[in-house]
Parts: sequence; structure tokens; C-alpha cells
Amino acid sequence: MADTRIPVWLDCDPGHDDTFAILLAAYHPSLRILGISTVFGNASLEKTTQNATSILTAINKSSIPIYVGASHALFRPTMHAPTDIHGESGLDGTELLPPPQVPANTTIPAIDAAAAALKAESPGTAWVVATGAFTNAAALFLKYPELVGHVAGLSLMGGAVGGGFTPAVLGSVDGVPRIGNWTPFAEFNVLADPEAAAMLFGNAALAAKTTLIPLDVSHLVLTTREVQDLFLYGRDGPREGRGKSTLRVMLVELLMYFAKTYSEVFGITEGPPLHDPLAVAAILTGIGADRGEVAFYDSMPGGTGERERFEVKVNTEGTYEEARAGARTGQTTARLLPPGEEGVRIPRGLDIPAFWRILEECVSRADEANAAAGAGATLEN
Repeated sequence: MADTRIPVWLDCDPGHDDTFAILLAAYHPSLRILGISTVFGNASLEKTTQNATSILTAINKSSIPIYVGASHALFRPTMHAPTDIHGESGLDGTELLPPPQVPANTTIPAIDAAAAALKAESPGTAWVVATGAFTNAAALFLKYPELVGHVAGLSLMGGAVGGGFTPAVLGSVDGVPRIGNWTPFAEFNVLADPEAAAMLFGNAALAAKTTLIPLDVSHLVLTTREVQDLFLYGRDGPREGRGKSTLRVMLVELLMYFAKTYSEVFGITEGPPLHDPLAVAAILTGIGADRGEVAFYDSMPGGTGERERFEVKVNTEGTYEEARAGARTGQTTARLLPPGEEGVRIPRGLDIPAFWRILEECVSRADEANAAAGAGATLEN
């Protein structure tokens, strides 16, 4: 029988929220990970690669190959990692992350491995998902332009629209509201390599296949205490005699650390937004509720219901230092296109309860896999 799961190449920089992106892609029954490439971002490339291999060990998916990608932007020096959010390791907050069972592949360049894996899939079936700096994704389509027509789509987490695009609170620093999360105007993934982002959005054929999850969408999905309890205990809640798995405790410890830094830095106290798994969930739209669909809404609430598409541009002027000093380097702008014209898909929202339910189901599957492998130790309630 033919494998009907959606093939996915995941590019990431783990990262607390990347952990959940990997888990969702690895355990959703309608997805099949072809491979993972790492990129600089939430920590150095060495650390994000170490984190990715450790996460796969934690969820009993060490068979998924990991390849080492870019250590800095296409045309810029390395940018300082956001240690005030993710800590020095990029995954601070838990002692339960296991040492990797299988190291990353260092013999094949990440974009070459991605290209080979994507080309091996039938045309129009495979997705590229990028949840860190867009450097690897841009380099992939620059070196292998034929992939633009071959892939089903590109799903990105990054950028910020602002202007009331959604009702999400984007946060403030020192009492000053902002659009971006790294500067007042720029989201981290785009600012990390604005030229890479501009290349992806500037390719008309690729833009027509691109979904963008900006902060305006990810900040709708806050990991509240209720959600943390869901991940800790499962849908049935705490029960006597039922231990919390090591994996569940690890995930919640990561979320608690993430919540603390988001509260301290951005003043968002309800819980941290879980950005990156949304870029994975976005490719599940349209597969059907019986296959684990997460509905994303592509039109203005209360409007005509007509599908929206956007032209996205990126400000590439200025250095990282100038951006931190107030320049608009890395700012994304989205222009609504006329009806029927193709462009970047930027959802206005999603079915948030379904997203949490499906993500918890993936945690349960990982628990079962760990238990079957003898790695599913539990901790007392």
C-alpha cells in the first residue's frame, strides 16, 4: 500500500518551541519526516545540532537523520543568540534532556541532503518547514531552483505584521509596545538573515506555495498553565497511581523556563507563545479532520470569507547593531493582494483547541514509543 503521509523536511534551531515542532512532525500520523537540518539561531550551530539530536533521543526517534546546516547568515556575520529567552544552551530549564544516541551527519551538507530527499518524493507532495533563520531554506532553493516547482510548499515561522492583523498581544519591553520580538520592528528569524527571507518571498513561484506564521499568529497560541497541565498529565488529568513520564516532565520544565523568560522580557504573563510547531501544523490544513487536520483561517474574521494572499517584503538595510539601536532592519511588511492573485498565505488564526489536542496526542504517542523501548520511566505524582 502506498504511503499517503505528507513528506516533510524540517529545518530548525532548537530552541524550546522547536522541540514541539520536532515532536509534532515526528509523531503526527499524517506526516513523515525525511530529515532534519540545523541552523544557527536560538543558540550556536553546534548547540542547536546537539539539541536536535538530544530531542530525537528523548522522543525515541533517533532514526531520523540530522544534517548540519548554516552557522551564520548568507551575507552577514553571526548574530548573537537570544540567551535571555532560550538560555546559553538554547534549551535551558531541564536536566532531563538525554545525551544523543546518534550524532548528526557531518559528511553531507544539509542542503544537499535535503535536495536529494525532496527529489526522491513525487512532485507536489513534500513540504519544507523552516522554524529558525531562513538561511538553509534560501540556500536550498538558490542551489536547486528546480525544487521550487517540485515541492508542495514551504512553511515558515517568522516575521511580524502588526497593525491589528490579529488580536494577539505582541508584548512590550520597558513598557513600550512592539511588533517584533528581537527589535521593536523585527522578528528574530527574519532579522537573523533578512537577505535569505527577502529571497524566499521575492521568488514569485515559491511565494505562491509559501505559508508564513508570523508573531501575530503564534502569539494567539499561549502555553497557559492549563496547557502545561495537559502536557504534564494528558487529557485525563492527574490520576492516583498514574506517573508522569520523564518526557512529559521534561517538556513542561522547558515550557516553565520559556514562560519565565517571556514574562520577564516581554511582559507576557499568561504563558509563552509556542511559535514553531504552528509552521508544522499549517501544512495539515485540508487533509481532513479524520486525519488530524488543524484548521487555519485564511480570511479576515467577519469579512467576506474570501481567501487572502499577500506580497511580503523584508527591509534588508542596516546592520544587526543598527537594528538593535532602532533601525527597521528585518522588518516584514505584508500587502494584501487583489482577490485571486497568488502570493504568500498568512493565516489570521487557527483552531487553537484542536492544535493543543493534536499536539498532546503526539506526546502520548512518544510516551508509548518510549515505554515500548524501555525508556518510558515515570515520575511520581
